[in-house]
Amino acid sequence: MTISDPGTDRRVFRPAVLDLGDALLRPWGRDLDVPGGLVPALLAAAADPAVARWSPLSSSGPVVAETYLDRCAERWADGTAASFAVLDAADGGLCGNVYLGWTNRDDGVAMIGYWLVAAARGRGLATRAATAVTRWAVEHAGVRRVELFHAVANENSCRVAERAGFPYEGTLRGSYTYGGGVYTDEHLHARLASDPFTD
Repeated sequence: MTISDPGTDRRVFRPAVLDLGDALLRPWGRDLDVPGGLVPALLAAAADPAVARWSPLSSSGPVVAETYLDRCAERWADGTAASFAVLDAADGGLCGNVYLGWTNRDDGVAMIGYWLVAAARGRGLATRAATAVTRWAVEHAGVRRVELFHAVANENSCRVAERAGFPYEGTLRGSYTYGGGVYTDEHLHARLASDPFTD
C-alpha cells in the first residue's frame, strides 16, 4: 500500500489517497470523478440489497446522496472522520466505501465500517481496504484502538473482520437498528495500534 500524503497529525484525519494496487481509496467529496457520475453511482450502490440491509447509506434520492457527500467533506475538513471511496484502479468505477471515525478522540478510539458493491466482492477487497485504512489511521492520526461492529447475522462482515486482524471481543445485545426499527445484536471486534500488521 502506498499513501499519497505521508504527513502525521495527531488525532486528526487528513485527506490521503491509499493505493492498494488494483484499487484506490480516495476521500469522498463532490469533486470525486467516477464513470457515469458520482451521485448515480452512490445511489446504485445504496440500492444493492446487501448494502441496503447492513449500512445506513440511503437510496432515497440525489439530495440525500449529495448531503452524504457534503457531510463526508465536512468531517474530512474538521478531521473527525475519514470516508474513503474504494475505486477500481483500472476504470475508476465505484467498488465500495470504508469509513473510520472517532468514537472517543481524547482516548484515541475510533470505529470502522465498510461496504462493497456486488461486482467488487469475492476478491478480498473489503479486508485489504479495512486493513489499509486502519494502518493509515494508526500511523498518521494516532489511533490507539479501532472497533468494528456488525450485526450477528452478517457473517460476511465477521469474516472480513477476522481476516483484517480484528479479533472477536463479544456480543452487544440489542445495540443497533439496521433500517427496520428493530434493535439487533452485534458482534464487537477490535484491534489495537500495538497489534502487528501483516502484508
